[in-house]
Amino acid sequence: MPPHNLTSDLAHALDAAAFAEDRLGFRPDPWQRMVLRSTSQQILLNCCRQSGKSKTTAILALHQALYSPGALILLISPTQRQSKELFAKVVLFLRSLEPAEVLEEDNRLSCTLANGARIVSLPGDEKTIRGYSGPALIVEDEAARVLDATYAAVRPMLAVSHGRLVLMSTPSGRRGHFFEAWHGPPVEGWEKIELAAAECPRISAEFLAGEQRVLGPIMYEQAYFCAFLDDAMTAFEQDLIAAALTDDFPPFLEMEAA
Repeated sequence: MPPHNLTSDLAHALDAAAFAEDRLGFRPDPWQRMVLRSTSQQILLNCCRQSGKSKTTAILALHQALYSPGALILLISPTQRQSKELFAKVVLFLRSLEPAEVLEEDNRLSCTLANGARIVSLPGDEKTIRGYSGPALIVEDEAARVLDATYAAVRPMLAVSHGRLVLMSTPSGRRGHFFEAWHGPPVEGWEKIELAAAECPRISAEFLAGEQRVLGPIMYEQAYFCAFLDDAMTAFEQDLIAAALTDDFPPFLEMEAA
């Protein structure tokens, strides 16, 4: 790794990809480099299993904490166990830094750096996250499986801080906020990045052939090829259900008069 000095520190503050390479010894794939260098306020990562999306966002969270004194970074997952796994990746990168970073607080669910920045892991339960405000960065892991009520509770936290929001996941059906954000009308500020397994250099064609035989088409396409598909047990496709719904009813008074 190159020597750590003021010049390199400034370069790393401006470029999270260079920080990852120089200080963490992490060589990002092109799509990971794109994420680390993105200036978008909202990022959607629709990436296959084992693509490296957790490591990428862990680096993003650590970089935010190191170079934003006093910042709050929230890691949200469907369960506390999953959130702790993402937090563990952040801590692993943190402990690999040389010189070592001083921690004011360090436990299994959160840590506070000497600059006052905090990284906190939380389960996807809206009742447990409402006490936090003004985050500089929110990472929602397995976003397709996080409750919509949790997502609705998260977004207002960014109203004043103008912090960044990253939703990362593999698809899980054709419903929920992750699906709607990916397939809904274009919204200014969202950057969408997709990575299928065939584009990941660490996943072999032989492995994928075996997975296709074991998982079947729906689970296989969702886990490895970023496809939003209806569950095989669903009686009606989501598009048919949506087409059957309407809010085009006559006013109540007109119905009463008729």
